[in-house]
Amino acid sequence: MSCLPPDLALPKPALPNRSTRTPVPAALPGSGWTARHALGWLLLPLALAGCATQGPLDTGRPPGEVRGEITRRLPASLADRDGWAADIESAFAAQRIEPNAENICAVLAVTEQESGYVANPSIPGLPKIARGEIDRRAAALHVPRFLVDAALAVRSSDGRSYASRLQQVRTERELSELYEDLIGRVPLGKRLFTNLNPVQTGGPMQVGIPFAESKAAGYPHPIAGGVRDEVFTRRGGMYFGIAHLLGYQTPYTRKVHRFADYNAGWYASRNAAFQSAVSIASGIPLALDGDLLAPGAPLDKPGQTERAVRSLAGELRMDERGIRDALQRSDHLDFDDTPLYSRLYALAESRARRPLPRAMIPGIKLESPKITRQLTTAWFATRVDERYQRCLRR
Repeated sequence: MSCLPPDLALPKPALPNRSTRTPVPAALPGSGWTARHALGWLLLPLALAGCATQGPLDTGRPPGEVRGEITRRLPASLADRDGWAADIESAFAAQRIEPNAENICAVLAVTEQESGYVANPSIPGLPKIARGEIDRRAAALHVPRFLVDAALAVRSSDGRSYASRLQQVRTERELSELYEDLIGRVPLGKRLFTNLNPVQTGGPMQVGIPFAESKAAGYPHPIAGGVRDEVFTRRGGMYFGIAHLLGYQTPYTRKVHRFADYNAGWYASRNAAFQSAVSIASGIPLALDGDLLAPGAPLDKPGQTERAVRSLAGELRMDERGIRDALQRSDHLDFDDTPLYSRLYALAESRARRPLPRAMIPGIKLESPKITRQLTTAWFATRVDERYQRCLRR
C-alpha cells in the first residue's frame, strides 16, 4: 500500500507542547473529504516526492553543491545564509535523507512558518504566559498563591530572584533554563512540575524536546549540556526538526499531509482518513483527529474509533483482539498492510460507491498559552504548503 518499503519500527513522537489537540466537530457519515481543506493533486514528480527518501544514499552531489542550492532557496534577506545552509546540509547528510528540491523546500517552509529562521525565537508576552502556567499548576494542586510568591522570591543560581528572571524572559530557551533551575533548587518547583520542564518545544523548527531526546543516539555533533540545550541551537534544532519532518516513510503523495503530521503526530493524516472511512462504513460520526486508540484504554473499554470499528466486526471477519492488534500498528507505516485496513476500506467504498482518500488533514484545534487565535492543524499545514510551493518556484 505504500510507495516505499516499510520503515523499521518507529515510535510516534510526543506531540508538541504548543498544540494540545482538540478535535473539531465530528465528520458526518458519508462526508468523504473534509470541507475544510481540498487542495489539488500535485503533478506526479512532486507527488512521488511526498514519500520519504531514506536508505542507502548516493546522490552524486558534493556537499558544496547541496549547500549552494539551499542558499539559493533561502530568503535573500536572511542573515548568515551560508551558516543556515551548512547546518541543513549536515543534517540531511547525517540522516541520509535525499537533499532534493522537495525535501529542502519542505524543511525551509516549516522553519519559516515556525520561527522565521530564528534559532531561539522570542515570544511576545512570555512572562505573563509563564506565570499563568505556574499559577494554573499551583491551583490544580491547591497550593496557595502566597506560597508560590514566596518560592519565586528565592534567589536563583544567577543571583536574581526567580520572579525577576521570570519578568525578563523573552525566549523559550531562557524560560526552559529558569524552569530547570527552579525544579532543581526549590522544593515547590519539584512539586509543581514533578521534574518535568513545561517547555516541550524549541528551536527554529519548534521540534518537540521529548522527540529530540528519543533521537539523540544518532546526533553527529558533541553535546556540551544536554539534548534540551542542543534543541535551542540552530544546528540541533534543524537536525531534530528535519528528523521529525522527514525521518520516516509515509504512504502520502502530497507534502501537505506530511506538514499536517509535523503538527499532529506521525501518520495522523493517514489515520484521519481511516477514521473517515470507519465513519462512512459504520454510520457513526467520529472526530477525525488521527488517534485511532484511546491512550491506555483496556480492551474492555475501547475509545470512540475502536468502538466504531468493532461495530463492523462481523463484516470485517475480525474479533476484538484482532482489531486491537491492528489498530496498535496505527503509528507505523505497515498499518496500511493489515487486513483491517484493506477490509475496512473495501467495505466503506462499497457503501460510499466511490473511492475514498487515504490521507486527510486531521481536524484538530491547536491549544496553547502561546496561541491567541483559533488555529487548527489544517491552518498550519496550509500555510506551510503555501511557503513550500513558493520555495519550489525560487
